[in-house]
Order: sequence, then C-alpha cells, then structure tokens
Amino acid sequence: MDVYIVDLVRQFGKVNAVDHVTFSFGSGQIFGFVGPNGAGKTTTMRILATLDEPTSGDIFVGGKSVTQYPDDTRRLVGFMPDTLPEYRDITVHEYLDFFARAYKIRQPRRRKVIEQVEEFVGLIDFREKTLAQISKGMKQRVSLARAIVHEPEVLVLDEPANGLDPRARIELRELLKALRDQGKAILISSHILTELGEICDGVVFIERGKLLHAGSLNNIISTVDSELTYMIRAKDMLPDVLQKHLLEMPLVSKVRVIGNEVAISLAGTENEAVELFRHLYDRQLPIVEFRQHKTQLEDLFMRITKGNLQ
Repeated sequence: MDVYIVDLVRQFGKVNAVDHVTFSFGSGQIFGFVGPNGAGKTTTMRILATLDEPTSGDIFVGGKSVTQYPDDTRRLVGFMPDTLPEYRDITVHEYLDFFARAYKIRQPRRRKVIEQVEEFVGLIDFREKTLAQISKGMKQRVSLARAIVHEPEVLVLDEPANGLDPRARIELRELLKALRDQGKAILISSHILTELGEICDGVVFIERGKLLHAGSLNNIISTVDSELTYMIRAKDMLPDVLQKHLLEMPLVSKVRVIGNEVAISLAGTENEAVELFRHLYDRQLPIVEFRQHKTQLEDLFMRITKGNLQ
C-alpha cells in the first residue's frame, strides 16, 4: 500500500502550516517525520487521517484521494494521536469494542479481533480496568490498539513514545517493528531521534511547513554528509597531543577533541582512512581505537534544520 503526499498546502490565515509538501512511503516501511515544533507534522498527519482538509494539493492512499474518498481512506488508515482522549468510566475492552463497532466489525468476528489486538499490544491483563486506572504507557498501548483494531494497511502515529519510560519505549519499538514486518506502511513523528533512527527505513525532514529532505536514511546521509568522520583514541596520550599529530597528517580536513577522543573528518572514501591509519602506525603512535562515526538522525536534524518556528 503506497501513500503519496502531493504538493500539499494547508493555510491558517496568512500562515502556511504545510507549504507545498511532497513525499511518499509504502508497505513494509517505517518513515520518520521529523521537524521542530510547529513544523507542520501534525497538520499533515491529520489530513492523511481525514481529520482536516488541505487548502490545495492532495494525498493518495492506494491510489485513492483522501479528500475525494474519505470513507475509503478511514478503512485503510489507522491514526494514533499524541494523546488518548480520556473517557474515565469506560474500560479498555469497552473502549476498543466501541471503535470496532464504529468500523462495523460484527460478532463473532469482533470479539476475536479485539482479543487478538489486546494480546498483540499487551493489554490482556488490563482489559477490565478503566482508562483512568491505567498508566501513561498503558494508555499509549490502548491508543495503538484503537489505531489497528480495523486492520488498516497504513498507520499514522503522532508522538507515540511521548511520556513513556525507557522500558515502555523499547516495547513500543518492538511492536512497531512487528507491524512493519506485517507489511504496514508506517509514518511516525517523534522527538526521540536516537530511537527513531533505530527503526526507520526513511525519514522526512520538514521545517516551517516546507519539505527539506525526504528519502532513505542512507541517501539523505550521502547527500548531506560528503565527508567521513572517524573517532580516534590513543593510550597514555592526551587528546590535544594526539590532535597536534593528526593536524600534521595528509588527507585530514577537520580535527576536534571530544572527551578523551579526537574526531577527524576525511574527504574521500574509506581508502583514505586506511592510508591515514598507516601513517599513524608508521609514527608508532599508541592508537587503541580507530572507528568510523556513523551519522545519526540527531546529527542530520541539527545540520538540516535551522530551529526556525512559525
């Protein structure tokens, strides 16, 4: 199931909350949706979930326009908002049953579907508790269960890890991997970039409503990062002393001390790194660590975005 966001615009007065945004993702993929607060992420997600309408442009899910065929879209898309609306006196099971009825899932299939969803997200032991009685982590599980109860092909998740403790975030991450393995197309926004980078196949960067980059992580890294970065540590040698040695080496363009290590940038390929290591060996420097620093999602975020708000 492919999703195409095409030249999407959403205006609020004179502000372009979403400004001609175009990108796509598909089945078996998790795409991170990344940007500062107010960048236009939630607005885009709400349009995809048919909770808002664009000023212009469109989104196509499985080839169908979400604006022209909203009912078809709702059967294909599961939306998890950043907070779970609280109905304090309703139990977890009653809550999921309500939404399953809304999607016209009839008995006896409805009972089986709800039980499968409760088991999948780990809610079996909490099904008779009211929403007011369960923790933030359990509420996020309920919200995810509601989003998948009608077995959608596309999942849109707005800050699903917001407020979760480390164990709950790890468990959520594993659930998302399982959903991807089932062939779901997943768009997820999050400010926890280190964890988002561990599960994403691609990423979309947006700021002040404008698309900055979109595509696979590797492609974006190769576009943004023209140099390779290596971390080097020497035994019984102060980092600033090692830094002076490295500044004298050929091929090295940037050198900086980070803690007890020295970070260097090399223009070119890994062949230059091999040549540099040979120079270090010839000088008999006591190198105990020489590793390539992989560009992380946080690194990309800081380089690509400017921190501008609207």
